[in-house]
Amino acid sequence: MVFDDFQKKDSVIVVYTGDGKGKTSASLGLMTRALGTGWKVAFIQFIKLWEVGEHRFIQSIMPIYNNKITFYKGGLGFFQAGELSSKSSREDHMKEAKKTFDFALKAVKSGDYQLVICDEINNAVHDGLLDIDCLKQLIGEKHSNTSLCLTGRNFPDSLFDSVDIVTDMTKVKHHFDDKMLANEGIDY
Repeated sequence: MVFDDFQKKDSVIVVYTGDGKGKTSASLGLMTRALGTGWKVAFIQFIKLWEVGEHRFIQSIMPIYNNKITFYKGGLGFFQAGELSSKSSREDHMKEAKKTFDFALKAVKSGDYQLVICDEINNAVHDGLLDIDCLKQLIGEKHSNTSLCLTGRNFPDSLFDSVDIVTDMTKVKHHFDDKMLANEGIDY
């Protein structure tokens, strides 16, 4: 393939969506690649309140990368997951999602980061904790040199034309369907 006619963008918008496993894992791989390139990265997580493997990993590498990584853990748990979020009202979930969104918007507009990852933001929009206009605002107001990654199920089809890369993680089989609980280190 000859690349003479190809152009390069200063930044891209990447979406990892679908009902299959691997959206957060893919965003962590993207973060790893960006850090390995010397980029400054903000990893902003919506929804996952409880301590998961990626939180421990990011916290463990933060001293190594000094000022190259910012980690923000927002959200109050899965909104429809009963046990995980039963102590919080819908209003509490919405307030926390908005607070996390405000942090993400500031990061994406600042120009301080070459990559901003908004993990599980699509779930927050789909579940009504944030409006679709929040996604539009992140996409439309991001700094020209900042790449943006949006993860979570149910990314709105209406926004496909405003992003550069969409990967749909399609579930073929998952043991959860056989009433098996998630495995630490694999699923979270």
